[in-house]
Amino acid sequence: MSFNWLKQYMPRGLYGRAALILILPVVMLQLVVSVVFIQRHFEDVTTQMTRTVERELALTLDLADGAQDRAAALGAMRPVAEPLELSTRFVDPEAIPSRDVIRWYDFSGRVMIRVLRSSLPQTGTILLPDNRNVVVFAQTRHGWLEIGFDRFRVSARNPHQLLVNMVFFGGLMTVIAFFYLRNQLRPITRLANAAQAFGRGRSVPYHPSGAAEVRVAGHAFLDMRARIERQIEQRTLMLSGVSHDLRTPLTRLKLGLSLVDEDDARPMLKDVAEMERLVEEFLNFAKGAAEGEPTPTDPVALVEQLVADADRAGTPVTLAEVSGAGEVALRAGAIRRALDNLVNNAVRYGTRAEISVQISDRTLRLRVEDDGPGIPADQRAEAVKPFSRLDPARNQNQGTGVGLGLAIAADIARAHGGVLRLGQSEDLGGLRADIVISR
Repeated sequence: MSFNWLKQYMPRGLYGRAALILILPVVMLQLVVSVVFIQRHFEDVTTQMTRTVERELALTLDLADGAQDRAAALGAMRPVAEPLELSTRFVDPEAIPSRDVIRWYDFSGRVMIRVLRSSLPQTGTILLPDNRNVVVFAQTRHGWLEIGFDRFRVSARNPHQLLVNMVFFGGLMTVIAFFYLRNQLRPITRLANAAQAFGRGRSVPYHPSGAAEVRVAGHAFLDMRARIERQIEQRTLMLSGVSHDLRTPLTRLKLGLSLVDEDDARPMLKDVAEMERLVEEFLNFAKGAAEGEPTPTDPVALVEQLVADADRAGTPVTLAEVSGAGEVALRAGAIRRALDNLVNNAVRYGTRAEISVQISDRTLRLRVEDDGPGIPADQRAEAVKPFSRLDPARNQNQGTGVGLGLAIAADIARAHGGVLRLGQSEDLGGLRADIVISR
């Protein structure tokens, strides 16, 4: 049997689930104890006390039946009724209610009525108007007799104290357990925050604490973070060194070609320029998003500046739509580089590009669209891999590049805790690239 439908009603947070695990057993235990206590204790105690009163009533009714008339019956009952605190008087049948009077929540009263009726066949209507008085109408040889006595003679005093004590002490223990549980959950929350921050490219101070299992997980996270940071640093140093070393011979080649005849040197200068561009892309890929900590940045102003710079450079880029406003924690230089790569790809394989910005309470979406041939759906996952070149799916007349543009954009998006999504532009018909970042 599947219980998947329960998931939508379950708390999503760790504190909510822990509170549910803590409170639910306490409530269930209280319900079970209450039911068992009421059935085994209140019912038994009420039955025993009622049987005692029943014998007193039976004696009183026997004295009334043995008298000659009503006056003699009242006189015969008085020596017994007064010490037993029973009030007795004869009433007319018309003054007797037609049915019992009892409140709906009076459990012990129902037990008392059942015991009296089963033990005293003369018993008629029984009235329980409040918590202090009981009135029993019984049939005698001289007519209907009304007998009144104190309710506490057949019911335990303050039966609600059990429930009050259970609720009070159950709540007190729940509060104490919650504070203790919060101290146990706090190290897990700190570990989750540190992992989330590292996933977004920030390294926050973290020291393992809490239970032994949480400490083990914390030390494993620190080891993993150190290895990843070391690998990123090594990759950056290696690619930066290679790119830097390649620039020196390229500069010498340009100097040498400047001394050669212009017509002969033009093809070679073009090759050198292409090599410089490739080296620059390698360097950008090596940089990734390693540009310090994110700072509050206005995405709209960032995109407007990018469009203005592209317009001065003659690149056909327009700002299509802006939705929402506010600042987002970003590495402005890295985001600018990611958008530059997406725009360069757009204008390389199409004739124009459009950028839109959407800011909501939870996410930031930067969208770049073009009117080029796009990328087939089954090749989009391959397109974001480094050095991937999907030549058959793109326009070959505009150049191919080295295959790092989308990879750099995806890497920067991941470093901000986001993702790069590729799709088809509904307006322009070409490729649609979305950088979606959680705020």
